Amino acid sequence: MSATLSSIKTAAALRTTARVAVESLLVLAAAAVALWVLGRMWPIVWPIVVGLFLTTLTWPPTRFLRRRGWHPALAAAVVTVLFLLVLTAIVALIAVPVASQSGELADGVVEGIQRLREWAAGPPLNIGEDQISGAFDTAVARVQDSIGSMVTAVATGLSTVLNGVVTAVLSLFLMFFFLKDGPRFLPWLARQLPGRLATDVPVVAARGWDTLGAFVRSQAFVGLLDAVFIGLGLWILGVPLALPLAVLTFISAFVPIVGALFAGLVAVLIALVYNGLTDALIVLAIILVVQQLEGNVFQPMIQSRGLGLHAAVVLLAVTLGGSLAGIVGSLLAVPAAALVAVVWNYLREQLSEPSQEPPAEPEPDDSYVPGAAVPS
Repeated sequence: MSATLSSIKTAAALRTTARVAVESLLVLAAAAVALWVLGRMWPIVWPIVVGLFLTTLTWPPTRFLRRRGWHPALAAAVVTVLFLLVLTAIVALIAVPVASQSGELADGVVEGIQRLREWAAGPPLNIGEDQISGAFDTAVARVQDSIGSMVTAVATGLSTVLNGVVTAVLSLFLMFFFLKDGPRFLPWLARQLPGRLATDVPVVAARGWDTLGAFVRSQAFVGLLDAVFIGLGLWILGVPLALPLAVLTFISAFVPIVGALFAGLVAVLIALVYNGLTDALIVLAIILVVQQLEGNVFQPMIQSRGLGLHAAVVLLAVTLGGSLAGIVGSLLAVPAAALVAVVWNYLREQLSEPSQEPPAEPEPDDSYVPGAAVPS
């Protein structure tokens, strides 16, 4: 017997599909408009984001001082000054070795290029010298043809550096105000919003802040462990620029997966250029061992609460963020995905069916005051 399609069910299915498609398009359009507005406001949004990241790192000592009776402004000022001193010391530790070894680094790059040419000319590639020279001449010609573009790029780079300085200064000021007045934000926000938003938005904001803080602090600690172990290995092997490479490892830890690969590749290349193939392989082994310890020991212990994101989701988020916004997108991809997960989990909690069991009678609470502000 052949079954015939029901026209009523088919029409209902088509109507449901059309309604879902239209609603999905509306959601995507709203998201596109929100991203467009965010892009137009980026000169303001980016310092706020950086300030929030810095605040998550500096809030624990500020909270410690405030609990000891320090005035909020004094505690925030002391922590901000200490943060600036530490940041200045880190920049000095990077700039001095790099400046003192800049000539050696340039000679090493030239030598590394020559080694790559010799390696490419031998087995298994067997690329002829004429092919290598032709490719090199073509690259030089393209560079000469694009001198105007390079000048424009230099001007753009100077503008980017200036914007970066302005962003850093604004972020530090915002960090100070966040440290000083942050605990009063959620009660103020609850008083400004109408109806149920006065409850929902502060709850989501508090959860998002906890998630962002857990991400930044755990990544900072894991990056510090990676930098210490890898830096010690580079120092023992006598690899130049060991300290700057260790700092690069620490900074790259804030870009999960991709950052570790980038920092490891740079360290191996420096070891190959200066110390030879044997030390480069040893450096590669050290990095692999440290990365395995990080993935299987450090992060499970430190990130006890976790972000609730699968490793594949993290990798896809970093890839998407990098393709959309470069380094900034890679840096913000994982915390953005974690915040989206926070919002989604809260919505799922609110939209889920209530339990069939009757709720227990609440015990009287004498401390409850109607109309009290939402606690921070």
